[in-house]
Amino acid sequence: MSANKFKHSVATHLKTIRAQRQLSLDDVARLTGVSKAMLGQIEREESSPTIAKLWQIASGLETSFSAFLDQGSNTDEGPNFPDDPDMKMVSVFPYSSAVNFEIHEITLTNHHCQMSEPHAHGVIESVIVLAGELEVLSDGHWQAIGKGGTFRFFADQPHGYRAASERVVFQNIVSY
Repeated sequence: MSANKFKHSVATHLKTIRAQRQLSLDDVARLTGVSKAMLGQIEREESSPTIAKLWQIASGLETSFSAFLDQGSNTDEGPNFPDDPDMKMVSVFPYSSAVNFEIHEITLTNHHCQMSEPHAHGVIESVIVLAGELEVLSDGHWQAIGKGGTFRFFADQPHGYRAASERVVFQNIVSY
């Protein structure tokens, strides 16, 4: 997905949520912890949020991360996060209220470390490493996971992912 298409998708969904819930930018800033100025820039497509910032917005609004991504795009092409060039993410199964989860395939390169703010209370993440070596920060400790390994944790706390190898590919299942 191109950077412009990504910005447009995020802006459109944010505006839709605000309209549906009758929220002002001040309301969204209070719920998400993201400044009103930044939210305005995102809605006007003047700024593209980082992965961490988008998770923060999704968590604060109690909506899925994948809801912000245009599902009509080519599934082999991850979104362009300008501040996270060493992370590619593809939504394998976007969020569905019928099952209450979403699945992403994430590739980290160059020993990239991706930190995440806590998600909503009760959110659980499960990872399955497809290639390379991954380290997951959960409960204040890094857990090493090799190819074929799995790990599940509560994501309503600060957590992170780090490529222990030059490149790691893993599936991330987010259960709401």
